Amino acid sequence: MDRVIFHVDVNSAFLSWTSVKRLQEGKSDLREIPAIIGGDPDKRTSVVLAKSLPAKAYKIRTGEPVSSAAKKCPGLVIAPPDFVTYRASSEKFISICRSYAPVVEQVSIDECFCDFSGTSRIYPDKLALANEIRLKIKNELGFTVNIGISENRLLAKMASDFEKPDKIHTLYKKEIPMKMWPLPVSELLFVGKATADKLEKNKIRTIGDLAQTDRATLVRLFGVKEADSLLLRANGQDDSPVMVHPEEAKGYSLVNTFEEDIRDRETAHAILLDEVNMLAYRMRKDGYYAGCAGVRMRSGNYSVRVNKSHQKKLDEVTDSTSFLYRTVTDLFDEMWDGHTGLRLLGIFFTQITKEKTVQLSLFSDGHLEKEEQADRAMDALRRKFGTEAVHLGFPSGKSRQKQTADTHTISKEDLENASSSHK
Repeated sequence: MDRVIFHVDVNSAFLSWTSVKRLQEGKSDLREIPAIIGGDPDKRTSVVLAKSLPAKAYKIRTGEPVSSAAKKCPGLVIAPPDFVTYRASSEKFISICRSYAPVVEQVSIDECFCDFSGTSRIYPDKLALANEIRLKIKNELGFTVNIGISENRLLAKMASDFEKPDKIHTLYKKEIPMKMWPLPVSELLFVGKATADKLEKNKIRTIGDLAQTDRATLVRLFGVKEADSLLLRANGQDDSPVMVHPEEAKGYSLVNTFEEDIRDRETAHAILLDEVNMLAYRMRKDGYYAGCAGVRMRSGNYSVRVNKSHQKKLDEVTDSTSFLYRTVTDLFDEMWDGHTGLRLLGIFFTQITKEKTVQLSLFSDGHLEKEEQADRAMDALRRKFGTEAVHLGFPSGKSRQKQTADTHTISKEDLENASSSHK
């Protein structure tokens, strides 16, 4: 049976999803103007999470400080991230993919693989099928996707990264010499900057050059494992399956991939904070507590692309945003070497329960319970004023252990009223 794999990737997901919400509120479409998704430019920890094509023209980069991006483009529109909206949009997009494909593997919040192998009688024309999925997402949800089609995951992903946005591309094995081999070697999936630089210094400039390089040369440069991996990918070989994951997970997780490597601790911590804000809010909304917290990361360099993760069993189950954030950043700091560029960063909370068990301790001061009560007060404000009205943050110049509620236009009276109604 011939394999048929689609890779479906949302174009500028965070920016697109925020734009859809703004259009529903009668505001401008961020995709058509110089705009970014990021935090307060006056805060040292605020970074660019996504950018529009007009903003890209100003050489604004994902992961750079928002203050730096604002200097490059004085008229830049800055919208805050809204991970509650992002998760809802992601679920709708994945739901449409599942309505077509017998096997769907969601690999991040904004992308998935669909396995259509053995469906030729139902879907004889795969291009027509891809176009139908593309249009359904665009017309019903208001944002666009790129779809790559091939016989394996590697080539489908490479195809979806061709010209954007709102495009469908094929990259079958017979098309590799024409469509993939002329590309710069840096365009090969999971080839990081250091690997690309080393290849180019050795006059291996295109993917085609790499595919035809003697194995012994690559082993000398990179070692056996990475040399073999590079040759397989340059020749479009990949037999990894599309995995079925149950829709009802036994925990909560959120993984984000980035256009460019994240290379500094502050940026990573800021991204982790946004992720924890969202997942902890979802847990409280669903009535769950976590007994274990973990971090997952992946480098852009294929040689260390294994799903590197670190987790910790908690002494007490909790849904506290502050406590979970402190836990995941500690785990991240223990795991990250401080210089490897990260292309993927995510968190997961497992051992979830609806039973709130408390570990009695002579040294307990009730601080965790107070944090949980504060979170519920902030949740009430979100329901009253919107999801962007209040979130946990850490101000510039303060350590992450001294976090405060960033209430923007919410008054002290509002906070006290919300708190008293949720005691």
